[in-house]
Amino acid sequence: MRLLAAAVLAVAALELFFLHSLKPLDNRVLDAFVRHQAAALAPDPDIVFVSIDDPSLARMTEVAGRFPWPREVYATLIEGLAAQQPRAIVFDILFSDPDQYRPQSDQAFIDAASRYENIYYPMVRIESKKPARAADVAAVLGLTRRPNADPDAPIAVIPPLVLPVKLWRTGTINFLADGDGVSRRYYLRHRVGGWDIPSLPARVAMDLGYPLPDEDDIILAWRGTAGGLPHVSFAELYEDFERSQRKRPPDEFRGKIVVIGALAEGLGDLRVTPLSQTQPGPEILGTAIENLKNDRHMRYAPAWWPASIGFALLCFLFFAFSKGFDVRASGAVLGAATILLLGTSWFLAGRLVLLPLLTPLAAAWTFYAAAALSEYLRERRQRQAAVAMFSRFVNPHVVSLLLDQGVQTARREVTLLFSDIRGFTTLSETRSPEEVVDLINRYFSLQVEVIWRHGGTLDKYIGDCIMAMWGAPLDNPGHAKSAVACALDMADTLQVFKKELGAEHLEFDVGIGLHSGPAVVGLIGSEKRREYTAIGDTVNLASRIEGLTKDARRRILVSKDTAELCGSAFEFVSCGTFPVKGRAQPVELFEPKRKA
Repeated sequence: MRLLAAAVLAVAALELFFLHSLKPLDNRVLDAFVRHQAAALAPDPDIVFVSIDDPSLARMTEVAGRFPWPREVYATLIEGLAAQQPRAIVFDILFSDPDQYRPQSDQAFIDAASRYENIYYPMVRIESKKPARAADVAAVLGLTRRPNADPDAPIAVIPPLVLPVKLWRTGTINFLADGDGVSRRYYLRHRVGGWDIPSLPARVAMDLGYPLPDEDDIILAWRGTAGGLPHVSFAELYEDFERSQRKRPPDEFRGKIVVIGALAEGLGDLRVTPLSQTQPGPEILGTAIENLKNDRHMRYAPAWWPASIGFALLCFLFFAFSKGFDVRASGAVLGAATILLLGTSWFLAGRLVLLPLLTPLAAAWTFYAAAALSEYLRERRQRQAAVAMFSRFVNPHVVSLLLDQGVQTARREVTLLFSDIRGFTTLSETRSPEEVVDLINRYFSLQVEVIWRHGGTLDKYIGDCIMAMWGAPLDNPGHAKSAVACALDMADTLQVFKKELGAEHLEFDVGIGLHSGPAVVGLIGSEKRREYTAIGDTVNLASRIEGLTKDARRRILVSKDTAELCGSAFEFVSCGTFPVKGRAQPVELFEPKRKA
């Protein structure tokens, strides 16, 4: 058991601190908790999405043609939004390639953008064989220089080339996915040669004065449901801005952060997140901005938390199995602990703490299954050994019942029977030793069948003597009656045996003695070998009575105690009193007979 516990503990530690092979499954469980907790949270009303959705694509066709639209469309949107004094306007649309066919449209966009200093544009970090020097682009890209930064560090990005460099309030929007392809994090910065390239949410946060964690990324804390964040249709807003008499509230976007991006499924900016398999990219960007605005993001619990939980569970199970606690009860406790721990993990997810539990729970259940199997096999071996042992004493169909009830050493009221062969020496004189053994085995087999038929327990063979008892190990209120009936049938069986041998004329007989009373019954013996037997004065007297059958010239003798317990079930003929070795008073004995 110690070796098993140590092995499971070692594998669990290896998984927690090095392998992390179960992390994708852990994350799926945590995603479900995060999704459930997020659904109960209202979105931040200060962050609003202007969505290029499917209805917008259809309605804007007459005005701007097919997407991508002329950039003067965005100029109209900028002017309309800026008039309401939003905190920031954040585009999740790349403006990397000038429009070769509609330069006037690009100019209109530039003119509108140049009038406001709270508009932000995305860029994408890429791999390039011709990167720029960090020192040359630091100012225009908003790079942050760290101590010992390399001026020649390679910086390769796709900036908003449509706009003049002076308008490049920009940051990266590179998609960050975990190993399973799910976006749970967002970049804050990319570190290159001692320079920090800010992400778009980080750039917005720095300019708006929000605290920025000194980390490369954050684990996103979600609100609401995918697609359930506050959205305004791009087409509806554009049409309202084009009206002379506007219908929408004039302060709809005052003081808010407005995120403009593509949410239409056909535009392909859909990502897998804990909330959805198809969450629009702008919503992920907006969530990152909201997290920085409210200083609210998720974090993983320290690794020692799940390690401690796993250690505690293994200690409990090791103690339970070592002390022989009921396996089902231990499993029920482990099941309850599992539910409690998962509930705790769910609760902590609502408090922005991610507690992975799969490894400690897998370790605990693995140990439980292995230890339970080991315990089952051990009990099975013990049961098989017990069946093999008790099948020598009682009818095999009684063994299972006996084992289910359990075998305990206890003082019980029993009837003891001793049966000894008389004249067997005469019978064996003309036979070889092998034949003698076969004969006595045949005789014992016949008599044991009789004992079992009457519900008796075969205690042992003593030479050519049989010791049996009733009332143990199974309770039998009528143990005396069963024992006397058995003795009468054993006498009849002897006659059948003699006829089989053709030895009716020989002085080959049996002496049977019975006595009822208290005896200590159970598994008695040394640690290496034990026998199920009875000990005490009742046993001794029954043996003495069997020895008196020869002097009394009776085949069966029973004590007065046994006769009284039988009541009127048989006729008992008094044979007088006999002195018994070890007793001060003589013992009255009776010969039982079946009633006519």
